[in-house]
Amino acid sequence: MDQFFKDLTACVRFALQEDLGHADLTADLIDPQTQAHARILCREDAIVCGRPWFDEVFHQLDPSLTIHWHCKEGDRVKADQLLCEITGNARKILTGERTALNFLQTLSATSTVTSRYVAELSGQKTRLLDTRKTLPGLRLAQKYAVKCGGGQNHRFGLYDAILIKENHIIACGDLTQAVTRAKQQHPGVSVEVETENLAEVELAVAAQADIIMLDNFSLIEIEQAVKLVAGRAKLEASGNVEIAQLKTLANTGVDFISTGAITKHIQAIDLSMRFEFI
Repeated sequence: MDQFFKDLTACVRFALQEDLGHADLTADLIDPQTQAHARILCREDAIVCGRPWFDEVFHQLDPSLTIHWHCKEGDRVKADQLLCEITGNARKILTGERTALNFLQTLSATSTVTSRYVAELSGQKTRLLDTRKTLPGLRLAQKYAVKCGGGQNHRFGLYDAILIKENHIIACGDLTQAVTRAKQQHPGVSVEVETENLAEVELAVAAQADIIMLDNFSLIEIEQAVKLVAGRAKLEASGNVEIAQLKTLANTGVDFISTGAITKHIQAIDLSMRFEFI
């Protein structure tokens, strides 16, 4: 899991700088010695995700702040449930409030939506994959949230797997040459080909692609592709996938279903901070 946190410190530092700039002018209204106690409540059912980013916000602002969590990462919580309490310098708590909640509400939304998609695939061999359609600067964080929600990660970026698309094929001359060149240049790296019809699926199988993406195939075409490939490569159904389609797609026998909806079609979980001076 460490791979998800390697940019956490820098990610939080950037987010704080974005919000704080040179000073928190409003927090200056409060006496610098004033202490406070804050409670974070979740206003809707959700899967909690983002604690490491939330904690890091307050750690960077003031390591002496204490945070007591009433739930674990990945826990399913109910509306109006108390998530955590923060005690310490009032200025620092208020300065970090929005940035910390932004991380927590966004990542919890990602994990919550993912869990709903995964539930639709219960009992099926088909696995749910995310995509690279993540919020800029939050790639690893959202990939982590997908895992918290029970989904699986597709490639993390352009550096850890090869996905050959239409323009790559055109540039290389044809699909076969593209796959061959990929395997020669990067042996041992997974090679996936995006296909648009059954003829391309046949070529991808012949070229020994590891994974074949069926991009916007009809249900009948997906069923035909599963029979054609017959286990010689992994098959991934993709293209404007919505939750209502999952069971039907899984019944075709594809290995994976990928969707950007779980990282980009999300609505932030409703969180609130209740604040009192002590």
